[in-house]
Amino acid sequence: MATYTFTARNPQTGQKVTSTVQADNDRAAAKAIEEQGLSPLDIKLEKEGGFGKKVKTKDRILFARQLSTLINAGLPLVQSLRTVQRQTASKQMKIIIAEVIGSVESGKNFSDALALHPKVFNTVFVSLVAAGEASGTLDPSLERLAFQQEKDAEILGKIKGALVYPAVVILVMVAVISFMLVGVLPQVKVLYDGLPGAQLPLITKVLLAMSNALVQFWWVALILLAIGGFFGFKWSRTLGGARVIDKAKMSTPAIGPLFMKMYMARFARTGSTLVSSGVPLLQMLEITGKAVNNMYIEESINRAITQVKGGKSLADSLEGDPNFLELVPNMLRIGEQSGQVESMMAKTADYYEKEVDQQIKTINTIIEPVLMITLGVVALIIVAAVLLPIYGLANQGLGA
Repeated sequence: MATYTFTARNPQTGQKVTSTVQADNDRAAAKAIEEQGLSPLDIKLEKEGGFGKKVKTKDRILFARQLSTLINAGLPLVQSLRTVQRQTASKQMKIIIAEVIGSVESGKNFSDALALHPKVFNTVFVSLVAAGEASGTLDPSLERLAFQQEKDAEILGKIKGALVYPAVVILVMVAVISFMLVGVLPQVKVLYDGLPGAQLPLITKVLLAMSNALVQFWWVALILLAIGGFFGFKWSRTLGGARVIDKAKMSTPAIGPLFMKMYMARFARTGSTLVSSGVPLLQMLEITGKAVNNMYIEESINRAITQVKGGKSLADSLEGDPNFLELVPNMLRIGEQSGQVESMMAKTADYYEKEVDQQIKTINTIIEPVLMITLGVVALIIVAAVLLPIYGLANQGLGA
């Protein structure tokens, strides 16, 4: 777990409280603070010694894969760690590995040494290493871990890529519209001001009003945008804000089904990796609940844990849950009946990862023409606002 420093308000007394709390992530920290009857105002992760920048996922995957290969070749753990440290190109990762080596040489277990760096090695990483240490299968556990982290990063990267393209197109659209409003339309007004009795078309008047507002009050818009962004970011770090965002990811049209499939793939892939490494079912569910990174799905998993403790199967515990797609409990039931839970979870992950790929292709196929049509309509309106006055001037000239 990581240590978080927080400032919160006591709703009963109105006083501000500054203290620390142990949690796996900032959301869990916010939840722990609210459970103390406090309203969190600011939460900050305490920096780890010798570590200032974030370690990239690819560096973490490479670390696990290289270490697995070296241990499999018969090298002792510390020697393997030193070799990986020399080979890694990341300065931050070199520092972290050096601290891990120091902890191991001082007598700590490898998993305990990794747990001292929760921003680099999450609960899934530490638990798989601990399971590998306990069973004497550290090298295959690290290889499975690298594969799981690689798949998770791959699917998340695809979703981010699918969302970046329309965002870039919209930004370009806004830039073009702003240029037309500020740079082109005012020239039309200057042309018309010199002609007595000339009347601008309504569409041009409306766009000119928008242009004047943009020129005169752009700084107000920037201030409001900055204030909104600041408070929006602060709100997103609260428990209530995180719940709203997580719900929106699951229920927003078009992207909601995409995120749901990603969550199902993450649950199944992480669960399969943990089970294959010998992690007990209940512990696997606890770890997977945090790894999914969605509060609603985590709550569903916690409810399933309670039911499993009461004697129900995992498949029955998840069946009918609105936060789980139907295939997941169905595949789990087959795995429980055949004694192949690990295999069925892996197949479930494969299925949903392919579904995410297909849906991203579908979204890209649909969204590109929609954005182009929207951009064309907006451009047509602006061109009409520019050309209609010129056309009117030409008619006046012919009439004279």
